[in-house]
Amino acid sequence: TRSLTITSVDQSMFEKAQGEKVTLPCTFELSEEDEGPLDIEWVLIPADNQKRELIIIMYSVDRVYDQYYAATTRRMHFSNLDPKSGDGSLDILNLKAADTGTYQCKVKKAPGVQSKKIQLTVLVKPARTKCSIEGSQEIGKDVTLKCVSQEGSPLLSYDWRRVSGTQHLPATSVLNKNTGELLLKNASREYSGTYSCVASNRVGTDECSVELNVTPPVNTAAIIVGAIIGTLLGISVLCSIIFCFCKKHRDKKYEKEVHHDIREDVPPPKSRSSTARSYIGSNRSSLGSMSPSNMEAYTKTPYSQVPSEDFERAPAQNPAFAPPKVAAPNLSRMGAVPVMIPAQSKDGSIV
Repeated sequence: TRSLTITSVDQSMFEKAQGEKVTLPCTFELSEEDEGPLDIEWVLIPADNQKRELIIIMYSVDRVYDQYYAATTRRMHFSNLDPKSGDGSLDILNLKAADTGTYQCKVKKAPGVQSKKIQLTVLVKPARTKCSIEGSQEIGKDVTLKCVSQEGSPLLSYDWRRVSGTQHLPATSVLNKNTGELLLKNASREYSGTYSCVASNRVGTDECSVELNVTPPVNTAAIIVGAIIGTLLGISVLCSIIFCFCKKHRDKKYEKEVHHDIREDVPPPKSRSSTARSYIGSNRSSLGSMSPSNMEAYTKTPYSQVPSEDFERAPAQNPAFAPPKVAAPNLSRMGAVPVMIPAQSKDGSIV
């Protein structure tokens, strides 16, 4: 008894670049004995056998179901709008690296069942390739030119060529195509120029360039002498700053000590009682030296105006200061002898 068969058996492996389109073939022929409903399924078989298969798209009872796998929505659809005509091929648009895997086409029409597996590999073109120089660009030194692609599926291959002047690499150069390193031994002025690196894999290429400038060696002795002189100058400036700071600090300390000595030499102020006694003593001297001619003026000064040892001050809130009230001195306590005050009669004679 003849059953349905899958006729597309010519190609089972595909390699495509990221962003491209691929068509996975799945054509079939039905048999008269197959009378059941037609079902066509495309599933993605994970690399880990422990995981279950993922249904990508399905055709059943004259209807297409493509909402099973969100990552492929609107990017995967049947090539033929009417798959029951015998063509259940699958189109995948805008390929991504995550689309890499094993795809299986299953065709069912009871009692016949057939399937086919196809391996798809999505390769990423080299991109964001960068060139750099490692080592001293001096005559007689070894210089290494490096080339690395930030993106790209393995296996990547690197190739260097010289752009300026002759395109041949120097005779002493050593190229590693796997790592992208170009070693230039014992560099000379003739090695100067522009170098270009091309990174490639099975689906594309990318390129970068770098400028090499080989110069005479630097006079290291002059650099060392200059560094030593600069260091000494820096130390001298630092010492000058420290000396000025210390001198200023000593001057301030000396001024404080001198000021303190002057304050200690100042005599203490006289007390109020001493002031009162001095005032009374001065009045005694005045009384002793009085003559009849100036006695009259002295009699006009009452004893009540002589200051006492205790002063009475006016309240702080009174702006007008009244003269202090002075008590008459106790002459006996002071050890003074009473003095007779002469008086003047009506006719002018002294009594």
